[in-house]
This record gives sequence, C-alpha cells and structure tokens, in this order.
Amino acid sequence: MKNLKTDLLVVLRGTANSYSQVFFSDSLFFAVLLIVISFFDSFAGLCGLFSVVITNIAARLLGFHSEKIKKGLLGFNSLLVGLGLGIYFQPGWLFFLILFLAALFTLFISVSMEGVIGKYTLPYLSVPFILSLWLVFIAARDFSALGISTRGIYTLNDLYILGGHHLVNLYEWWNNLSIPESLRTYFISLGAIFFQYSVFTGIFIAIGLLYYSRIAFSLSLIGFYSAFLFYRMIGADLNSFNYSYIGFNYILTSIAIGGFFLIPSRLTYFWTILLIPLVAIVTISLSRMFAVFGLSIYALPFNLIVLLFLYVLKFRTKTHTGLREVYVQYNSPEKNLYAFKNETSRFRYLWYFPVKLPVWGEWTISQGHDGEHTHKEEWRHAWDFVVADEEGKTCKGKGNRLEDYYCYDKTVTSPGDGVIEEVVDDIPDNPVGEVNIKQNWGNTVVIKHLDGLYSKLSHLKNGSIGVAAGDKVKAGQVIARAGNSGRSPYPHLHFQMQATPYIGSPTLDYPIGYFIRKTEGGYSFFMHDKPTLNDRVSNIRLNPLLQQMLHLVPGQKIQCEYTHGGKHRILDWEVGASVLNQPYIRSADTGAIAYFNNDGSLFYFTRYKGSRNDMLYYFYLSLYKVPLGFYPKLEITDQYPVNALFRKAGLFFQDFLAPFYMFLHAEYRLFYKAQDDEMSPDKIELEASVKSRVLNRTIKLANIGITLTSHREIWIKISEYNKTISAKCTVL
Repeated sequence: MKNLKTDLLVVLRGTANSYSQVFFSDSLFFAVLLIVISFFDSFAGLCGLFSVVITNIAARLLGFHSEKIKKGLLGFNSLLVGLGLGIYFQPGWLFFLILFLAALFTLFISVSMEGVIGKYTLPYLSVPFILSLWLVFIAARDFSALGISTRGIYTLNDLYILGGHHLVNLYEWWNNLSIPESLRTYFISLGAIFFQYSVFTGIFIAIGLLYYSRIAFSLSLIGFYSAFLFYRMIGADLNSFNYSYIGFNYILTSIAIGGFFLIPSRLTYFWTILLIPLVAIVTISLSRMFAVFGLSIYALPFNLIVLLFLYVLKFRTKTHTGLREVYVQYNSPEKNLYAFKNETSRFRYLWYFPVKLPVWGEWTISQGHDGEHTHKEEWRHAWDFVVADEEGKTCKGKGNRLEDYYCYDKTVTSPGDGVIEEVVDDIPDNPVGEVNIKQNWGNTVVIKHLDGLYSKLSHLKNGSIGVAAGDKVKAGQVIARAGNSGRSPYPHLHFQMQATPYIGSPTLDYPIGYFIRKTEGGYSFFMHDKPTLNDRVSNIRLNPLLQQMLHLVPGQKIQCEYTHGGKHRILDWEVGASVLNQPYIRSADTGAIAYFNNDGSLFYFTRYKGSRNDMLYYFYLSLYKVPLGFYPKLEITDQYPVNALFRKAGLFFQDFLAPFYMFLHAEYRLFYKAQDDEMSPDKIELEASVKSRVLNRTIKLANIGITLTSHREIWIKISEYNKTISAKCTVL
C-alpha cells in the first residue's frame, strides 16, 4: 500500500511538472496555470493529460528513476504530442488507441535519445515530440477511420463549459484588444507552444512565465523581437511569421541559451541575439523543405540551433567566464545564477588540491612571493618561513649558532597527501652567515600530489629527512626538520608549489587551503589565499568540542526543540547523503534539506531547500561557515545566495538586472566569543549576524547567539526586530 501511494505521488508530480517543463520549469504554480490553459480546448487538454499520465505510469512500471519522472523530464514531450493530436483529430476509440501508442513511442524515443546524446551531457529537448508527431501524421494519411477535427470553431463552447459567460467575455476582450501587431504575434506565439492560437492564451502564459522567471520572461521578449526585426531587415515575408506563429522557436531558443542551459550573463544575452537570426534562416529554409511533405516544422529550428550550440561549447579548450554551462540544474535561471555567483565567490578554489602550511605551530613569512632576495622571475611564487618571538626576533642572543634560531630543528610536515618524488639529505648545514651556492636548494624533499602538481621543501637539516622516494605520505605527516643547508645564510624553511618533479623547477602561483594569521588585533581566517611578507601564520588548531559537535555523519539523528511566537515544537532531523555523496540534514517533519560539507578543518553549508519558516533554515543561517578551531575574537565573513535571504517580491527587479549587475547582497558574520577551557572545553560561545543590503544600505539585521556544549547540545537564539527564536538542537 505504501509503494502504491509513493508511485501515485511520483506520477502526479511528474504529470504536473510535465507542463511547466515545456518552459524548463518545475514551478507547481506555473504547471497548474498551463494545465488550465491546455483545457481551453477541452478535448485537446484531455488528450494532453491522458498522454502524460500514460507516459509517466509506463515509466514508473518500467523502473525509470523516480526523480526523472517527478521533474517531468520524461512526460513533457508526450504532453505536446497529446495536445497536437487532440487538436487535429476527432475523438473515438481508435484515436485513443493511437494516442496511447504515440505516448509510449514518445517515451521510448526520449529515453533512447538520452542514451545517445546524454553521454555528451546534451538534452533531447522536444525532438521526441517532433519525431513522434510527424510519424503519426504521416501514417494517419492511410487511417481512413480516423477523422480530422473541426472543433476549432467551437472554442467558445469549451470556454463556456470551463468558466461560463465571464470566461468567454474575457477571452473575446483580450483577443480584440488594441495592441501592436508584433505584440499580438508574440502572445499568440506563446500560446502556440500549447497549440492555443489566441492572444488570451498567450497573455496567461506570459503572466505565468513572468512569475516563474523574470530572466526567462525578458529573454522571451528579446528573442522574439530580435527575430521580428531581422525579418524586417532582410525583407522576408512577415505574413509567414505572423500567421504560422512559429515565433515560439525564437522564444524557446532565447530562454534555453540565454538563461537555462548556460548561466545568465551579458555574454549569454549577446549570443542569444546573435543566434536568433540563424534560427530565423533555419526556420524559413526548413518551412519550405517540409512543406513538400505537408509537415509543419514545429520546434525543429529551436532544437537544431540549441543542440548545435551546446555541442560546439563542449569542444572549448578554455572555458569563458561569461559562457558557463549549468552543472547543477535548479530549473530556474535566477536560482542557477545566484547559486553560481555565490559558489564562485565562496568555492572558486575548491577544485584546487588542498594544501596546508608545512609546519606545526606559528611561523612568520620572512620572504613571500616576489621577494626582495631570491624569489624572482620563474621562482617568484614561493615562501620562506621562520619562527619569531613576540618581539619579532628570530633567534636568541646574537644568533651566532644554528641552535640559537627558533626554527632550527623544528618539525617540517607534508603539505598534503602524496608520494615522495625526490629526496636529497646529504648536504651539511651552513654555519650562520655562510651560503652554499653550488648546492643551492640544500637538503630537499619533492612530493607529488597530483599529475602536474608537486611541492618542494628545501634547506632542511642534514640527516633529518625521515622519508624516501616512493613513500606515501599524508597531510601533516612529519617528513623532516628545518635546517640551514644550501643557499641559506640563516635557518629557515623554503616552500613552493611546482608543476614538474625536479629540484629547481619553476614555481606555481598556488594558494594555501586554510590558514590563520595572527595580528596585534587578534586572529584572521583565510581560505584559499596566499600569506604575505611578515605574516604570522599557522594551520587551524582544531578544537575538540567544535570537531565533535560538527562531525555529522549519515544516519545520525538530531532532535531540535524550539520556541517561536510562544509556540513550542520538537522536530526530528536526520543526517544523510545524496546519490552524489553530498551530506545533508533533513527535517523528517517538514522535508526541508540543508546540504553541508566538513573537510576536517571547516564546516560549511552549501545550500538550503525548504520553507524559510523552518527551524532548519535558521540552523543553516546560524552555522553557515565555521572553522573548527577556536581563536578568541576571530571573525569570519561570508556571502549567502541573495535568494536565500530575499523573498520573491524583494528580488523582482534584481532578477531582471542580475545577469548584468547585483545591487542586493546577503552577508554572514561569525564571531568567536569565548570558551571555558582552552585544552578541553565544555562550552563554546559564538555570535553570528545575518545582514541584507540594498546597494550600501543595510535593510535587515538578525543577531544570533550560538552555544555548543559537551552535552552534545547546540543552543541558538535568534533576535530579529521583535521576533525571537530559541532552540536547543541535540546531536543524538
């Protein structure tokens, strides 16, 4: 019984999304609106619904992935086939048999095309609909028992059944509206996507499109009017443009290229305008070619140009920043764009191999990139490390002996996982003030981390290297001790990243994954950055309580008790992992999901899906990014996606401008307040703030108090205007 209910829900949601998926959307509101519109011709609407339901049931019975069905990806082509056949043929048992077979055939084409072109990560778009409809129309010429429909003249009767006199009058008023001919054609072209050829239908679809996406709506106008102007420029027959209503090819092309399959940007808008004339040429030529066979080209030009352009982009040797493909599809140009902007800002270095500082404790950069002594030209991207006391001195007394230097004989560690590539360990340490220019690098270890990525540690102490070529090492593993060999007048550690495995290789400009910098004012946290001259730096010193509390593994349970507006609730959360191994926290009560990562040094949330009134949303806002070490007065800043804080109404104008300019900002700040014991803390207090800005003006500010205890409790208190939320989340 449970499986039957699950199957029913999958089919129902997939049926609704099949309608909105025609416009690359999964908006339920848009889907419902399109379902209603499809029934303006009641029989065609029934045929479309029948076709989608048959397809989704068949897909479920055949065992296709439920998420594909729910998103409507397997059903939208069958929907278009059902609408097309319902418009052209008379009802009857034979017709429904043909429709049933056509729905199955469309499903088979869709799945097969995904197997063929899906390996290139290309969509099959509406090609299955075109092929299926053509084959049925050609075959139907020999079906003498299948009658051609004349129901188009009874549209008003169908509308009367749906909504009475009011709907009929509204339909007539909109169709007779005095508007420019080009705008009339735009609306009818929108309606023609659903085989509805009226201004009334087009206006309703335009309203739904505007609700679903401001970017998609603006692109639909840009695409249509680019084509309209091109027709005028080349002197083509505008009557064919106006009366065939194939303008939806330009509308769908502009949405697909400008905002859906590519991250919306100035360049995607430019390419949209550039490609539309090509779509027009293909449309005109194919219309003439297929007229010989008595077939309409439907959305063939849109499919050809979009697939061709997306395929061409696969062969780029360099990805242009303005033409980025969408890899995680949120079914909304705005969501795709805001997620991309946020992830580009937060995680632009995530594809980098994680590199740590090759030392324990706090060291000082005595020479950074483009240094004043030896870090020049091909070797300019390197660091020299020393240990300094609070007064900035690097040695005791006059520093006449190697042992006087604080860094001498100190531990040197591997900056990352890898394999030892080369070792030199037989060069004597220089007396202070002398250098060995014949054996410039001194005792050295080269570590291979990846193909084309190596690290080199030089001037090591003679005889201190504890690894050999071919040994596997882990990040933080002791490999040697700091010395004074090679071209080194005083003890220090030379560290660089390089692309080749040789001692003396040129350097790479490569960031350190995470590090802490100490200043007179306190501590600062850096993520994928490069220390500079005189910086006092260290790796994150992990805090046992922060490690324990934020080490969340799949299968773990969290119970959250919270009070909001005088109401007390207890929620059950579960830690899980997606099919892509992305860990998440999911609310069993509400279905809200917050995705996160924990790499051992940093806990951070990546995205949230669910209601903004959910307690999990506030948990996501509160612990958005938390380094797992405690440093007094350490302050962390980050950016939320703007759609995580601003609601749809507040984003309305930003959505239109987002591909060109961002005037909304959503900011996160975390402050390390106190811990009760440095070595073995039982309680840690943090303070967070959530701030939204319009231009440079702060319009909303929430303050959050966070307390973590050794009793596996996370206490959160959120104050925003007159609203206070108190919660206790217990990790079970």
